[in-house]
Amino acid sequence: MKWLTFLPTLLLASLIHAQKPVGIPNPYASIDAHSLLWPDSVTGSVEGLARYVNDHFQTQTEKARAIFVWITGNIRYDIDNMFAINFYEDPAEKIAKPLRTRKGICENYAALFAAVCKKSGIHAVVIEGYTKQRGFTDYIPHAWCGADIDGKWWLFDPTWGSGYVAQGKFVQKLNETYFKASPEVFIRDHMPFDYLWEFLYYPITNQEFYEGKTAEDKSKSYFSFPDSIRVYEGLSSVEQESAAALRVEKNGLRNGMIFDWLRHLKNDLENDRINRVIDTYNSAVADYNNALKLFNVFINYRNEQFKPIKPDAEIQQMLDTVAHLIDIARAKEAGLQLTPADTRVKQGITQLNGNLDDFVAHVKEQQDWLKTYFSKSKMGRKNMFYKVTLFGKPIN
Repeated sequence: MKWLTFLPTLLLASLIHAQKPVGIPNPYASIDAHSLLWPDSVTGSVEGLARYVNDHFQTQTEKARAIFVWITGNIRYDIDNMFAINFYEDPAEKIAKPLRTRKGICENYAALFAAVCKKSGIHAVVIEGYTKQRGFTDYIPHAWCGADIDGKWWLFDPTWGSGYVAQGKFVQKLNETYFKASPEVFIRDHMPFDYLWEFLYYPITNQEFYEGKTAEDKSKSYFSFPDSIRVYEGLSSVEQESAAALRVEKNGLRNGMIFDWLRHLKNDLENDRINRVIDTYNSAVADYNNALKLFNVFINYRNEQFKPIKPDAEIQQMLDTVAHLIDIARAKEAGLQLTPADTRVKQGITQLNGNLDDFVAHVKEQQDWLKTYFSKSKMGRKNMFYKVTLFGKPIN
């Protein structure tokens, strides 16, 4: 799947959620202190970071905390490029960029956090959606993460957790609110495009998010998101996008961000369909060309009067293979599901069908000849290669 590059959102200074109350000890104090002192030799790659995490931390919560604190403490929000949009940026570059430059926007924070989690043995995903601040829904999309910690899904926003913007400058400060947040709390200001990633048994609609109605409502239909996630992850990428598109539409196209996300999903699906059509057509053409090549081998062998000698069954198999390849090519082109926009493929199929019709006639002619040939005696077979005069001499 081609992932959207998002305009990042970051908390404004006046919107920072309260940090842990003074006097309450930080249960992650030792992990936090350690996570800010990792050697530079391990911080240049996802593999290096994950290796260090696995060597120094034990539980999944400890590992997730270490990853979150390292990223939020070492990657600065890239204000200069906060509006740089690239819908089809290489996913690997999204991860490599913050490691290389120590800067990033929401998609970089999220992609890096999820990648290191995965390499550390934690099931994590990047989630795309939009947010709400000061009671108002943002007009630009955002990206954050979900991670399965010890069998339960939690939510993480390493971008909002890294600090805030004040007077046009980024202030780096750990925000505890966005580490291992419960889905019930997170939904108050983070709304996924695909409600699968709300991690709620009674998902919130886009309209309800706008209205601030995010409390659990058991009068709705029950949605077993853990089972749905397991099914989703067993699908192909195309099937995943198709299922996601249905859920996005079902939850309501409340704003332009949702509409754009759905449009990109559908564009990806259409591009995939076109590519599969072209691949299938090309495969049918390849079968036709291969059949033609083998047919010419047979004709050349016949012109040599079937020398060197082969068993009859082997000679028959030469033509049977040609006929089989023609059948395969026919089946492939017949199975293509085309739309009115597939004009080039339609033209190609018309030409291919004409070629196959002519080819089938030639193959049948040779099959009939071969059937007669096999019915003859040794001398009769030999005479089939010649047309002779009354004097018994070959003329061709």
